[in-house]
Amino acid sequence: MIAVRPNLYQELAQELAPIFESRADEWDKTRTYCWDNIPHLVDAGLMGMTLPREYGGLGASFHDCVLVIEEIAKACTLTARIVVEANMGGISAIMAYGSKFQKDYCAPIVLAGDKPAICITEPEAGSAATEMQTTARKYGDRYILNGTKHWITGRGVSKLHLVFARVMDDQNNDLGIGGFIVHRDLSQDINPKGFEIRRREHTMGLCGMPEAELHFNDVEIDEAFALEPKSGYHKGFAELMTAYNSQRVGAGTVAMGIAAGALDRAKNYLKSREQFGRPLSEFQGLQWMIADMDTSVHASRLMLHEAARSAETSPTGFPDMNLAARAKLFASEAAIKTVSDALQMFGARGYGDQEPLERMYRDVRMFTIGGGTAQVLRNQIAGQALGMKTPQTRTGYLDQAQTSPFRVVGE
Repeated sequence: MIAVRPNLYQELAQELAPIFESRADEWDKTRTYCWDNIPHLVDAGLMGMTLPREYGGLGASFHDCVLVIEEIAKACTLTARIVVEANMGGISAIMAYGSKFQKDYCAPIVLAGDKPAICITEPEAGSAATEMQTTARKYGDRYILNGTKHWITGRGVSKLHLVFARVMDDQNNDLGIGGFIVHRDLSQDINPKGFEIRRREHTMGLCGMPEAELHFNDVEIDEAFALEPKSGYHKGFAELMTAYNSQRVGAGTVAMGIAAGALDRAKNYLKSREQFGRPLSEFQGLQWMIADMDTSVHASRLMLHEAARSAETSPTGFPDMNLAARAKLFASEAAIKTVSDALQMFGARGYGDQEPLERMYRDVRMFTIGGGTAQVLRNQIAGQALGMKTPQTRTGYLDQAQTSPFRVVGE
């Protein structure tokens, strides 16, 4: 058999994993951000590893990043999530569609350890992102930002915020949706007037990652920080959202990494634990569970790697939308069952907090919700498979019915 040498970045992650694993319970129990892990990520070049070398990054591919995320997710979900945000999603949108000024401004902040926040969700606009009410009104060379964002990852932690808002001109015409870079860093006395970070949500899992509500009250944004794709605001939202395909691959990989870690723990436990005078690994019922878990993790890994590699030939430079959706959907749902089955094998021990499976089970549950719910992803995948639009609004379905070849026209 030919030995496959691990990827260099993967080896770096494997070396750091034991450090992160030893601290994972602390961040969970105290609900604190893993600040002590950030210098390790920075020193290894894993914060901003996908940024081009000309901006100080490693020029690593999304596939390289996926290999790193899996290894870290086996040890600490929180730290793996930070690696996703520092290489995919918001920062990748800026690097793909931003001006040279924006890239020069944002890259050093991420490379120094910042986890950028991508601000899309609102109290009344979750999965239906295009219904957002946050506005950015243009006045001369600046924009005035007003609105509320909810369930934003990185409350008080993130310095860079990529805020999506409905752009209005000075005549109150809706120009479409754009992104705006908002920088907040209290250590540098950077605190935009009118930018308020409100309550922190008490979450079931990923307890060290603060989720919060952000409020913008007449926040002034210089036009130099407006992220407008070449196609303009009217069509630009869809363009900006292509960056979200990489974030979905990253999120799916965190889920798969948690599952892979749970599988490893289950295998070791079955070999070491005895009941009825023999190792648990000799019981066929448990062997079959291990087989299903191993198959699910392997299938998830293959789908995620395929999606990540698709970026290398994609005209957008980001993973294929449908491959990313499939991979994230499958991996997140498979991970929940895999971790649940691993916990079942440990019995009461797994249900208690003396084993990390209890924490991993709470952490993994988020990944069928955040970054595109399982149901929204199914709608997207179905539309692609059927070669048709699958609008979710009532008017959308009615409009589509008007052009259906099966429409019955009354006399």
